[in-house]
Amino acid sequence: MKYKDAVKKSMEMLAEKENVVFIGYNVNFGSQGYGTLKDVPKEKKIETPVAENLMIGLATGMALEGYHPVVFFERHDFMLNALDGIVNHLSKIEQLSLGEFAPSVIIRAVIGSRNPLNPGIQHMQDFSRAFKDLVDFPVYTPKTAYEVEEAYNKAKESKRPVMIIEWRDLYDEE
Repeated sequence: MKYKDAVKKSMEMLAEKENVVFIGYNVNFGSQGYGTLKDVPKEKKIETPVAENLMIGLATGMALEGYHPVVFFERHDFMLNALDGIVNHLSKIEQLSLGEFAPSVIIRAVIGSRNPLNPGIQHMQDFSRAFKDLVDFPVYTPKTAYEVEEAYNKAKESKRPVMIIEWRDLYDEE
């Protein structure tokens, strides 16, 4: 199975949960998550403007109301715009609320591809190590189709936030 097929299969598996919603730009339009969300029902997808801090804030709020949001960041680099929401809010709510709230949010971040057209360094940076140091929830970096499925299965069952970082260059790998 190709890496991308494992991602697509994982998105469809997540969509089977009643309370799962997919949030981001290009989830309903454009690439639909690089094609990985094309078979997810439209009513499960919330298209947003390119406003990363809004996306993570919306997901955090929805998680506090019982939803299990999957936030799609098309480019890992753009997550820097959402650092406040991820590091100071999503990652700290459980501690700040003395365990009363533990928002179950899946952050799906994609590191840009060099092919077929190199988009430049501002679209291909990898901040995986930094995020592992900045948040107190799991950050998975799957490199194979098997690891993709394993990470998303863990995320599906998690009662806390989870970040999964994908590499667009691996989408065609077996």
